[in-house]
Amino acid sequence: MATLAHWLAERAHKLTFSDLSSETVHEVRRRILDSIGTALGAWTSRPAQVTRKIALGVSHPGGASVLGTRHRTTPDLATFTNGALVRYLDFNDTYLSKEPAHPSDNIPAALAVGQALGRGGKDIVTAIALAYEVQCRLCDAASLRKHGWDHVYYGALSSALAAAKLYGLSTEQMVHTLGLAGVCNFATRQTRTGQISDWKACAFSNAARNGVFAAALAREGLTGPNEIFEGPKGLFKMVTGPFEPAWARGADDWMIRKTYIKYWPAEYHSQSAIDAALQLRPQVGDAGKIQSILIESFEAAVSIIGSEPEKWRPTSRETADHSMGYCVAVALLDGDVTRASFKDEKIRDPRVLALLDKIRIVETDECNAGYPDGIPNRLIITLADGRKVEKYVKYPRGHAGNPMTDDEVVAKFRKLAGGVVSASTADRIIDLCMKFDRLTDVAPLVEFETLA
Repeated sequence: MATLAHWLAERAHKLTFSDLSSETVHEVRRRILDSIGTALGAWTSRPAQVTRKIALGVSHPGGASVLGTRHRTTPDLATFTNGALVRYLDFNDTYLSKEPAHPSDNIPAALAVGQALGRGGKDIVTAIALAYEVQCRLCDAASLRKHGWDHVYYGALSSALAAAKLYGLSTEQMVHTLGLAGVCNFATRQTRTGQISDWKACAFSNAARNGVFAAALAREGLTGPNEIFEGPKGLFKMVTGPFEPAWARGADDWMIRKTYIKYWPAEYHSQSAIDAALQLRPQVGDAGKIQSILIESFEAAVSIIGSEPEKWRPTSRETADHSMGYCVAVALLDGDVTRASFKDEKIRDPRVLALLDKIRIVETDECNAGYPDGIPNRLIITLADGRKVEKYVKYPRGHAGNPMTDDEVVAKFRKLAGGVVSASTADRIIDLCMKFDRLTDVAPLVEFETLA
C-alpha cells in the first residue's frame, strides 16, 4: 500500500536544487542569517550554556561544529545545542496554520549534517527548503495543539527528511527514517503551558536531534515501524484523524516563502498587538492615564498567550514573551519590545504589572475569521478622560503579507550579534549567508571567534 510516508519520501528523494526559484533560494539565505543572529542573541543564556557544555564534552573529528567554536561533535549534538540557541529568544521565524511552527528550527540540523558530510551550499539549501515544505504542509493539514500535543512532532519528521536528503538515502530508507523519527518523538504541550521553563528553547532542537539520529540509523540499515501515519496505532488513529498534505506546485510555491521573520522577540500571535500598541502610543501619551485596554483577538492567541493566570504574573522571560498582555504593556510604556523587555527587573516592574492589570483579552468572530491568513488583533484603549483610541493590525511587520526587507533582516542580525562577535566577523557572516548556495564548505560560516 502506498503510505503517506512513501508519498513524502518520494517527493523528498526527487527534489533538486534546480526545482527552487531564485527567490526561494534567496529566502533560504535570509533565514540562515536570521537564525545565526537569533543564536548569537541567545549566546549567554542558560540553555545555551548548558547545551553547549554537553556538546563540547563530546568530540567527533569530522563531525559538525558547535556554533561559534572550532569544536566538532556529533551531528545530532550540534543540532541540539545550536538549535537551542536559535530558539531561545523566541525571535526566529514562524508559520501559523492549523498548527503553529518555527520552521527555521530545522536549519541547525541541515547545517550540522551538511557540514559533517562535506556538502556544499546548494545541497544544504535544498534540504532546508524541503524541511520547511514538510513541516509547514503538515501544519496546514492537521492540528496537534488541539489534542494536547506539541508542534515539535512535525519537526522531528521534517528534520529527519532533511537529514536523510543530505545523507543521500534511497526512498525506502527515507520511509524508514520517518518511521524511526515518527514513532518516538511525541511531546506534550506542557512545554508551553503555565510558567514556561528553559526547556522551551530545547523542545524542537531535541526533536531535530532525534530526527538526525533517525536518518543516521536508517543509513546504516535499521528499519522503522511501518505505516507511521495510517497504522492502527499511528498518528491518524491516535491523534489527528486522516489528512492529505499538499506539496509545492512549482518553483515559486515552496512554503518557506509563506513564513514570517519576526520583527519583535515575542511569541508570534502577539506581533500584531505589539504593532498596534506602538502605532497607538503617540495618541496615548502618558501610559499612566490609561484606564483600560481591550484586546480583541482570535482563538489561538487567546488560548496560547492570553488566557492562563500565569500570563498576568510571569516569573520567567519564557512566560513573559508568551504573554500578549505583558508585551502590549511594555510596548506602550517603553516604545519598543526588545530582549531587555524580558529581563527579571522589567518583569517585576510595578508600572508594567499595574498596566497589565488593566488589560483584558477576548476572542471575536472577526479576528477568528482573519486567522491564519493574517494575525488579526485590535487594541481598544480607554483613557482617563473618556477618550478611546483603537487600532487593528492583521499583517504585522515581518509577516509574509508585510515582509521585512533585506536591509531590515541585516539590521536585525547586526543588533543581535553586537557584543557577541566583532563587526568584521558580523560582516563576514552576512557575506557568507548571502552567497550561501555558492559555498563549497560551511565551516567558515559556523566556526568563528566570539567576544562573549
